[in-house]
Amino acid sequence: MRSNGEELTVEDEGPNDSEVIAASLTDPSAFGEIYDRHARTLARYLIRRVGADDAEGLLGDVFRIAFEARHRYRPDRVDARPWLYGISANLVMRHRRGAARRERATARFASRPSSVEPLEERVVDGMSASDRWRRVVVAIDRLPSRDREVLFLFAWEQLSYAEIAEALDIPVGTVRSRLNRVRTVLRELEGPAGEVPDIPTLGAGGGSPA
Repeated sequence: MRSNGEELTVEDEGPNDSEVIAASLTDPSAFGEIYDRHARTLARYLIRRVGADDAEGLLGDVFRIAFEARHRYRPDRVDARPWLYGISANLVMRHRRGAARRERATARFASRPSSVEPLEERVVDGMSASDRWRRVVVAIDRLPSRDREVLFLFAWEQLSYAEIAEALDIPVGTVRSRLNRVRTVLRELEGPAGEVPDIPTLGAGGGSPA
Protein backbone atom coordinates (compact mmCIF):
# COMPACT_ATOMS: atom_id res chain seq x y z
CA MET A 1 0.00 0.00 0.00
CA ARG A 2 1.09 3.58 -0.62
CA SER A 3 1.48 5.95 2.37
CA ASN A 4 -1.58 7.95 1.27
CA GLY A 5 -3.78 4.86 1.28
CA GLU A 6 -3.75 4.30 -2.48
CA GLU A 7 -3.07 0.80 -3.71
CA LEU A 8 0.47 0.16 -4.84
CA THR A 9 0.57 -1.03 -8.42
CA VAL A 10 3.06 -3.84 -8.92
CA GLU A 11 5.09 -3.32 -12.07
CA ASP A 12 4.96 -6.07 -14.64
CA GLU A 13 8.42 -7.58 -14.81
CA GLY A 14 7.80 -8.59 -18.40
CA PRO A 15 8.10 -11.95 -20.13
CA ASN A 16 10.85 -14.37 -19.18
CA ASP A 17 13.45 -15.50 -21.69
CA SER A 18 11.45 -18.55 -22.74
CA GLU A 19 8.43 -16.41 -23.50
CA VAL A 20 10.51 -13.91 -25.47
CA ILE A 21 12.03 -16.69 -27.56
CA ALA A 22 8.60 -18.20 -28.17
CA ALA A 23 7.32 -14.79 -29.32
CA SER A 24 10.28 -14.46 -31.68
CA LEU A 25 9.09 -17.50 -33.64
CA THR A 26 6.32 -15.36 -35.14
CA ASP A 27 7.98 -11.96 -34.61
CA PRO A 28 11.74 -12.39 -35.24
CA SER A 29 12.48 -8.84 -34.06
CA ALA A 30 11.44 -9.90 -30.54
CA PHE A 31 14.68 -11.88 -30.24
CA GLY A 32 16.51 -8.58 -29.88
CA GLU A 33 15.34 -8.58 -26.25
CA ILE A 34 17.46 -11.68 -25.61
CA TYR A 35 20.49 -9.82 -26.96
CA ASP A 36 19.72 -6.78 -24.83
CA ARG A 37 19.42 -8.90 -21.69
CA HIS A 38 22.50 -11.09 -22.08
CA ALA A 39 24.99 -9.61 -24.57
CA ARG A 40 27.03 -7.75 -21.95
CA THR A 41 27.46 -10.87 -19.79
CA LEU A 42 28.40 -13.03 -22.77
CA ALA A 43 30.82 -10.38 -24.08
CA ARG A 44 32.64 -10.36 -20.74
CA TYR A 45 32.99 -14.14 -20.84
CA LEU A 46 34.26 -14.13 -24.43
CA ILE A 47 36.78 -11.34 -23.78
CA ARG A 48 38.20 -13.36 -20.91
CA ARG A 49 38.44 -16.47 -23.06
CA VAL A 50 39.73 -15.17 -26.40
CA GLY A 51 40.64 -11.50 -25.90
CA ALA A 52 38.86 -8.34 -26.98
CA ASP A 53 39.98 -8.54 -30.62
CA ASP A 54 38.14 -11.80 -31.29
CA ALA A 55 35.31 -11.53 -28.78
CA GLU A 56 33.13 -9.19 -30.82
CA GLY A 57 32.98 -11.56 -33.78
CA LEU A 58 32.26 -14.55 -31.56
CA LEU A 59 29.53 -12.63 -29.75
CA GLY A 60 27.79 -12.05 -33.06
CA ASP A 61 28.13 -15.76 -33.85
CA VAL A 62 26.62 -16.72 -30.49
CA PHE A 63 23.45 -14.75 -31.10
CA ARG A 64 23.26 -15.71 -34.77
CA ILE A 65 23.40 -19.39 -33.85
CA ALA A 66 20.94 -18.86 -31.00
CA PHE A 67 18.52 -17.06 -33.31
CA GLU A 68 18.72 -19.80 -35.92
CA ALA A 69 18.18 -22.48 -33.25
CA ARG A 70 15.46 -20.67 -31.31
CA HIS A 71 12.75 -23.06 -32.54
CA ARG A 72 14.52 -25.84 -30.61
CA TYR A 73 14.65 -23.91 -27.33
CA ARG A 74 12.99 -25.77 -24.47
CA PRO A 75 10.07 -23.72 -23.12
CA ASP A 76 10.65 -24.90 -19.54
CA ARG A 77 14.00 -23.08 -19.45
CA VAL A 78 12.96 -19.63 -18.28
CA ASP A 79 16.56 -18.34 -18.18
CA ALA A 80 18.45 -18.46 -21.49
CA ARG A 81 21.91 -17.86 -19.98
CA PRO A 82 22.98 -21.53 -19.68
CA TRP A 83 21.90 -22.11 -23.29
CA LEU A 84 23.87 -19.08 -24.48
CA TYR A 85 26.91 -20.06 -22.40
CA GLY A 86 26.77 -23.50 -24.00
CA ILE A 87 26.86 -22.00 -27.49
CA SER A 88 29.66 -19.67 -26.41
CA ALA A 89 31.75 -22.45 -24.90
CA ASN A 90 31.49 -24.51 -28.08
CA LEU A 91 32.58 -21.55 -30.19
CA VAL A 92 35.48 -20.82 -27.86
CA MET A 93 36.72 -24.39 -28.01
CA ARG A 94 36.50 -24.38 -31.80
CA HIS A 95 38.25 -21.01 -31.93
CA ARG A 96 41.11 -22.16 -29.74
CA ARG A 97 41.84 -25.13 -31.97
CA GLY A 98 43.18 -22.73 -34.60
CA ALA A 99 46.91 -22.40 -35.17
CA ALA A 100 48.74 -20.70 -32.29
CA ARG A 101 45.49 -19.67 -30.56
CA ARG A 102 46.37 -21.58 -27.41
CA GLU A 103 49.72 -19.83 -26.90
CA ARG A 104 48.39 -16.37 -27.67
CA ALA A 105 45.46 -16.78 -25.30
CA THR A 106 47.79 -17.91 -22.52
CA ALA A 107 50.13 -14.95 -23.11
CA ARG A 108 47.22 -12.50 -22.86
CA PHE A 109 45.91 -14.22 -19.75
CA ALA A 110 49.30 -14.18 -18.01
CA SER A 111 50.34 -10.66 -18.99
CA ARG A 112 47.08 -8.90 -18.04
CA PRO A 113 45.66 -10.57 -14.93
CA SER A 114 44.32 -7.26 -13.65
CA SER A 115 42.12 -6.69 -16.72
CA VAL A 116 39.51 -9.08 -15.32
CA GLU A 117 38.67 -10.38 -11.89
CA PRO A 118 41.91 -12.23 -10.94
CA LEU A 119 41.28 -15.94 -11.20
CA GLU A 120 43.80 -16.66 -8.46
CA GLU A 121 41.47 -15.01 -5.94
CA ARG A 122 39.08 -17.88 -6.60
CA VAL A 123 41.44 -20.80 -7.01
CA VAL A 124 44.60 -20.17 -5.00
CA ASP A 125 44.68 -18.47 -1.62
CA GLY A 126 47.45 -15.88 -1.43
CA MET A 127 48.78 -16.57 -4.94
CA SER A 128 50.41 -13.15 -5.38
CA ALA A 129 53.98 -13.81 -6.56
CA SER A 130 54.30 -13.55 -10.33
CA ASP A 131 56.18 -16.84 -10.69
CA ARG A 132 53.42 -18.74 -8.89
CA TRP A 133 50.78 -16.93 -10.94
CA ARG A 134 52.48 -18.04 -14.15
CA ARG A 135 52.53 -21.62 -12.91
CA VAL A 136 48.79 -21.51 -12.24
CA VAL A 137 48.20 -20.09 -15.72
CA VAL A 138 50.29 -22.84 -17.30
CA ALA A 139 48.55 -25.53 -15.24
CA ILE A 140 45.11 -24.26 -16.26
CA ASP A 141 46.11 -23.99 -19.90
CA ARG A 142 47.29 -27.60 -19.88
CA LEU A 143 43.91 -28.83 -18.68
CA PRO A 144 41.74 -30.62 -21.24
CA SER A 145 39.50 -28.05 -22.92
CA ARG A 146 36.39 -29.69 -21.44
CA ASP A 147 37.78 -29.21 -17.90
CA ARG A 148 38.80 -25.61 -18.59
CA GLU A 149 35.31 -24.69 -19.79
CA VAL A 150 33.75 -26.11 -16.64
CA LEU A 151 36.27 -24.22 -14.51
CA PHE A 152 35.70 -20.88 -16.21
CA LEU A 153 31.91 -21.17 -16.18
CA PHE A 154 32.05 -21.94 -12.46
CA ALA A 155 34.82 -19.63 -11.24
CA TRP A 156 34.31 -16.68 -13.58
CA GLU A 157 30.67 -16.80 -14.54
CA GLN A 158 29.50 -18.21 -11.18
CA LEU A 159 27.11 -20.69 -12.75
CA SER A 160 25.79 -23.45 -10.53
CA TYR A 161 26.59 -27.11 -11.21
CA ALA A 162 23.12 -27.54 -12.71
CA GLU A 163 23.52 -24.51 -14.99
CA ILE A 164 26.93 -25.72 -16.20
CA ALA A 165 25.46 -29.14 -16.88
CA GLU A 166 22.72 -27.54 -18.94
CA ALA A 167 25.15 -25.25 -20.78
CA LEU A 168 27.52 -28.05 -21.77
CA ASP A 169 24.87 -30.77 -22.08
CA ILE A 170 26.55 -33.06 -19.56
CA PRO A 171 25.36 -34.69 -16.29
CA VAL A 172 25.77 -32.76 -13.05
CA GLY A 173 28.01 -35.58 -11.80
CA THR A 174 30.36 -34.95 -14.71
CA VAL A 175 30.55 -31.27 -13.79
CA ARG A 176 31.45 -32.25 -10.24
CA SER A 177 34.13 -34.75 -11.32
CA ARG A 178 35.74 -32.28 -13.74
CA LEU A 179 35.96 -29.60 -11.06
CA ASN A 180 37.45 -32.15 -8.69
CA ARG A 181 40.12 -32.95 -11.29
CA VAL A 182 40.92 -29.24 -11.59
CA ARG A 183 41.23 -28.92 -7.82
CA THR A 184 43.59 -31.91 -7.77
CA VAL A 185 45.81 -30.33 -10.46
CA LEU A 186 45.98 -27.03 -8.59
CA ARG A 187 46.71 -28.70 -5.27
CA GLU A 188 49.69 -30.38 -6.86
CA LEU A 189 51.35 -27.01 -7.50
CA GLU A 190 54.18 -26.61 -5.02
CA GLY A 191 55.15 -23.30 -3.50
CA PRO A 192 58.71 -21.83 -3.51
CA ALA A 193 59.71 -23.87 -0.47
CA GLY A 194 58.05 -27.03 -1.68
CA GLU A 195 54.82 -26.45 0.19
CA VAL A 196 51.53 -27.18 -1.52
CA PRO A 197 49.38 -24.02 -1.68
CA ASP A 198 46.11 -24.05 0.16
CA ILE A 199 43.41 -24.32 -2.50
CA PRO A 200 40.00 -23.21 -1.24
CA THR A 201 36.77 -24.41 -2.78
CA LEU A 202 36.51 -23.06 -6.31
CA GLY A 203 33.91 -20.39 -6.65
CA ALA A 204 33.83 -19.54 -2.95
CA GLY A 205 31.41 -16.69 -2.72
CA GLY A 206 30.23 -17.43 -6.26
CA GLY A 207 28.20 -20.18 -7.85
CA SER A 208 26.56 -22.83 -5.71
CA PRO A 209 26.55 -26.55 -6.45
CA ALA A 210 22.79 -26.81 -6.78
